[in-house]
Amino acid sequence: MHKAIWLAMLTLLAPPLAADPTEMNTPEAQAVTDTPTADIDPEAGLARWIDGFRPRALAAGISADTFDAAFAGLRYDAMVITRDRNQNEFTKTIWDYLSTAVSDDRIRLGQAAVREQAALLDEIEARYGVDRHIVVAIWGLESAYGAVRGDTPVIGALATLAHDGRRGAFFEAQLLAALRILQNGDVDAARMRGSWAGAMGHTQFMPTSFQDFAVDFRGDGRRDIWSDDPTDALASTAAYLAQNGWVSGQPWGMEVAIPAGFDYMLANRSIVRPGGFWAGRGVTLADGIALATNWSGAILLPAGAGGAAFLIHANFAALETYNTADAYVIGVGHLADRIRGGPAIAAEWPLGDRALSFAERQELQRLLTAAGFDTQGIDGLIGPNTVNAVRAFQLARGLIPDGYAPPALLERLR
Repeated sequence: MHKAIWLAMLTLLAPPLAADPTEMNTPEAQAVTDTPTADIDPEAGLARWIDGFRPRALAAGISADTFDAAFAGLRYDAMVITRDRNQNEFTKTIWDYLSTAVSDDRIRLGQAAVREQAALLDEIEARYGVDRHIVVAIWGLESAYGAVRGDTPVIGALATLAHDGRRGAFFEAQLLAALRILQNGDVDAARMRGSWAGAMGHTQFMPTSFQDFAVDFRGDGRRDIWSDDPTDALASTAAYLAQNGWVSGQPWGMEVAIPAGFDYMLANRSIVRPGGFWAGRGVTLADGIALATNWSGAILLPAGAGGAAFLIHANFAALETYNTADAYVIGVGHLADRIRGGPAIAAEWPLGDRALSFAERQELQRLLTAAGFDTQGIDGLIGPNTVNAVRAFQLARGLIPDGYAPPALLERLR
């Protein structure tokens, strides 16, 4: 890249991930919640854990030389535990998130990156069928176009997290994958650096996803996502999406305008209908142009009836496999559209609202369930079951059943 562009990139904020980085590239990240350890001397505790882990790693095919070299001088990293413990309280409204994710600087630098990498992106797009603007948008969100790739030693971070136990099985699997990457020779331990949670390279792959999807695009014998050259990282991102449902030639989604009197019970991720169905109910593109009828989609209201609406397509689901947060997927899609030259989101957002804290989301679930609207668990995660419970409550109280839960709705439940 040109030096001026690189220096400008360094002024960007770190990539605005909407959730724990371990959600990225791996759906099993949400499936493991273990009991944290409580060592009085965490350094000694980690040493004992490594002694126990070594035979498991060797039994899984890691050579003694690879293991011993990777763990030589390894120390407990308290910083990664602090970061991991603070994730549940991370809350941000989608409009605040998008103001950073799709900032003017990020758009401008993304457009420069598309020009700079045009020849490479031609090849990647031809081979994998994934829109270059989507690939570049992921690059922009994950590492500010390579400027913020993370400088934490991955083996140390993953060992600390695996020993800690809160998600021990998950991080142990990631650690084994990282050791296999070292053993394969894709990178050495000194260069294997990334985020506090072990996400690596220009587009922040977790080790298991690197193993499954990373590619050696130039055939030089290494899948190198760590170097300043983004070739393998961008190609690997496209390969990942291509193998996770990306449909070539289709959009991720589009902003739409919802008419007065719309049946908001239809705004449900599970209700996928052709464009003609939505057009027949008065839905148009945000600028009033009629919807195309050749794509099926579902209506998504990330901030309820008072915010922007999107008609999302199959590629939305493909992007969700990279990071499950709706805000992230909308951020990638909208940044890609803006890099391409598309307009800003037209609708207003409910700026007077704030995001509920983790504790408040748990309280919401408890109160809904107690009132007869079962959320199927009290986990602080606003997933489909909680959204359906919110809708049922809203219907029962004569409110718009958009499934959106602002602070005012929690107050009403109290």
